[in-house]
Amino acid sequence: MATLREIKNRIDSVKSTQQITKAMKMVAAAKLRKSQNNLLEMRPYSNNLFRITSRLAQIPANKKHRFFAKSTSKKTLFVLITSDRGLCGSFNTNLIKTATEEMNNYPGKSQLVTLGRKGFEFFTRRNYPVAGKYIDFFNKVSTADANKITRYIVDLYVQKKFGKIFIIYNEFQSIIHQNIVVKQFLPVVPSAVTEEEQDYQIFEPHPQMMLDELIPKALVYSMNLILLESYCAEQGARMTAMETASDNAKDMIKSLVLFYNKARQAAITNELNEIVSGAEALRG
Repeated sequence: MATLREIKNRIDSVKSTQQITKAMKMVAAAKLRKSQNNLLEMRPYSNNLFRITSRLAQIPANKKHRFFAKSTSKKTLFVLITSDRGLCGSFNTNLIKTATEEMNNYPGKSQLVTLGRKGFEFFTRRNYPVAGKYIDFFNKVSTADANKITRYIVDLYVQKKFGKIFIIYNEFQSIIHQNIVVKQFLPVVPSAVTEEEQDYQIFEPHPQMMLDELIPKALVYSMNLILLESYCAEQGARMTAMETASDNAKDMIKSLVLFYNKARQAAITNELNEIVSGAEALRG
């Protein structure tokens, strides 16, 4: 049976852990507030820009454009976005599971580009084909990072090393809910045209010039949006995980304090019994 000192040390240890988890929750909350504002500002611009390029893809003459046409390569590239750090619940586990399942659908014909340390470490330890990695940049997600990553992915596609490129990431819905998305990044999938857009057939300048200008920009901003979505989802998952850990620590402290009081009471009772027994022995 544990001594009173050992139980007291365990209580102090759990209290110290609880303070850390509370602090980590506050840090994650601050990061989430800041990044969420950037996300809400980015979403309309990025989505509308991509909608315009999808509209241009509806024109038959544009369907042979390199970003819309089917590639001759049979290989598929998966870009997996995980976090650089842990302590965010099942955030990384679910992403890795999804990536593994998707790659198994293309045995011997798929490779990975990992964004985030956790995904890179998992797949390299298991000898998966990792074509590239980007780690330790989530502290400050920027358009420059999105541009660098997008250029690397686009070059692989333009060089026809891969016929399709998918991005696997967590889309931010709320603090307690993140939605795993498997999105085809290239070739660009044209979106459905609404009735209001069907009669919109005149473009200035020429549609080909617009495609060459808009698509690279749309891809960069789409990647930037995806990185922000993933970062917000990570912070939301970390907040939830740290809150759960703090609550569990609180329950554990209550149980340990109760156990400590019972053990202390039993020790006092035992000492009293020994004193009484000693006194009775002296009288005898």
